[in-house]
Amino acid sequence: MKYLSTRGKAPAVDFSGGVLTGLAPDGGLYVPEEVPVLLPDAFEQADTLPAVAKVLLAPFLEGDALAGELPAMVDEAFTFEAPLTATTDARLRVLELFHGPTAAFKDFGARFLAACLRRLLTARGEVTVVVATSGDTGSAVAAAFHRVPKVKVVVLYPDGQVSPRQAHQLGCFGDNVRAFKVGANFDTCQAMVKRAFADEALRAKVALASANSISLGRLLPQLAYYAHAALMHWRATGEVLNVSVPTGNLGNGFACLLARAVGLPLGEVVLATNANRTIVEHFAGRQEVRRASTPTLANAMDVAHPSNLERLDWLAPRRVTASAVDDEDIRRTIREGEARFGRAWCPHTACGVEAVLRRRSNGDTKTWAVAATAHAAKFEQVVEPLLGHAVEVPAPLQAMLARPSKAEALAPDDAALHQVLLG
Repeated sequence: MKYLSTRGKAPAVDFSGGVLTGLAPDGGLYVPEEVPVLLPDAFEQADTLPAVAKVLLAPFLEGDALAGELPAMVDEAFTFEAPLTATTDARLRVLELFHGPTAAFKDFGARFLAACLRRLLTARGEVTVVVATSGDTGSAVAAAFHRVPKVKVVVLYPDGQVSPRQAHQLGCFGDNVRAFKVGANFDTCQAMVKRAFADEALRAKVALASANSISLGRLLPQLAYYAHAALMHWRATGEVLNVSVPTGNLGNGFACLLARAVGLPLGEVVLATNANRTIVEHFAGRQEVRRASTPTLANAMDVAHPSNLERLDWLAPRRVTASAVDDEDIRRTIREGEARFGRAWCPHTACGVEAVLRRRSNGDTKTWAVAATAHAAKFEQVVEPLLGHAVEVPAPLQAMLARPSKAEALAPDDAALHQVLLG
């Protein structure tokens, strides 16, 4: 399998080349040369999440140096489940993606990427993984690469715009991981990282690797949990699974849509976002206005310029359904969650639930699954006052919160970042 740039002005690469390069030389994002077809029959012997991942990802790594390592990489990365669970509402399921070490869906992709790079770097020198985060990506990447030989990790996050527990996670690793709080929004942090990857003079001095959702190594494994959930639902009911996906930089949303394009039994997909309405306006065909991101309760989706929009346009131009949810509706959905569904929602998952409720108000009677992208305990300052009680903290998150945490201040300019990367 070869990968091409969404902008069409860069040479094709294999999977390993795409992982090591991150962003294509022309500034585009790598996409498969063709979408493989894998119908449900191809997964007859695959019942577990790792088994499904091995079948699903094989065509994407075909002919690559890492192809023979795929089973081992999946076993290293997918050590926790992504169960599709019931609620007190018979027509709403929850795809729980928060059972990993940092209690967010980013753990799946980050751990798979780390498994890839550990192998690719065996015969290479040191590499610096640089990542911008709006809340959850950074801690997942830090956890996946913590103390990995030959790898340094640099994490940039918008100071004061992530939850206190998210900030603590970002700074609690140390060793080969450095966390930097930037006095700007996420879009600025992301732009700084992108410019670093595009700077040929910088990359001649330091080897960089991407761990944002622009990375093939982080993006492709995310197809697996949608595939597994869809197959389990299909086998149990004979029906396709409709999914509401909370998404900010659009990697998670793209993964669900690509899994459907591959041939998995997925039905309608709605992309739920917060008050940052870029994807809603884009897919409604409106003229896009460049604007700064708006801070919201669902901070991990505070993205005004989603990187993976290019990939969505490549896969399904103008054929995507999106829904924007403001803070008032997030609060109401969280407040009503336990009584209505028997669940405590994180602010991001609440956006996905609200998108389904809007469909129902317009007469939709289908069964939907909401991708629960993070555990509610990561956002206790938002969730607990609305519920009126404390939310139990999962053990892995408790362990991280017990560590000391430190983040360094970084000016929002390229020279400051370059100094860190070259230091």
